[in-house]
Amino acid sequence: MKYTIKEMATSTVENYLKEILVITLEESVSKVPMGQVARVLGVTPGTATSMAKSLERDGWIKYFPRVGVSLTRKGRKLAMNMLRRHRLLETFLVETLGLDWSEIHAEAEELEHAISEKVLEKLDEFLGRPRFDPHGDPIPSKGGVIQQLSSKPLSDFEKDAEIRIESIIDQDKEFLKFARNTKLVPGQRFKIIGKENCADSITLKNSKGKEINLGFRSAEKVLALPFES
Repeated sequence: MKYTIKEMATSTVENYLKEILVITLEESVSKVPMGQVARVLGVTPGTATSMAKSLERDGWIKYFPRVGVSLTRKGRKLAMNMLRRHRLLETFLVETLGLDWSEIHAEAEELEHAISEKVLEKLDEFLGRPRFDPHGDPIPSKGGVIQQLSSKPLSDFEKDAEIRIESIIDQDKEFLKFARNTKLVPGQRFKIIGKENCADSITLKNSKGKEINLGFRSAEKVLALPFES
């Protein structure tokens, strides 16, 4: 019997490859430290390093001791497929089932390993072939192409800049609830009315005059583009 790449991988392998890809895309790096992957997946650095060696042996990644890992062509293909699954499922859970966007990440994590390619493509068609998920992240195409965002973290903007929120890159449930409650969501526009580098804080004001204060660590989780009013 001939197996596809997806069928030959376990859910653990899929999770590792997907997170390596996400970090690669979000931080524009060629090699991802396994310690960073370990933190995202909630495992020890030793466990992540052992997994990296196993992934390299099976041809999914290239492992560079004390430096990091990079995906092989085979690994990137599977990782992109998993990212497509994840983001389409998140879109379905919000737009069709009405779940709150702070709840969908964990649900999509469970479902993405189970659905077939046939169901995935029908899901994409049913949703109208969306280009972005509810958090504003680009959804890879069936061919594994993903749009590169030109947005940057809020913390990189200066005072008086007028910006439009593009995406939220943190999947923490509490932060997503905060973002929803303060309307700090994709498509919303704000003006930066204060930035204190010594205090690591930034203050935004929306069109209704409501102000939002963020620490730089939180501001780094929100990507935006400038706009002219």
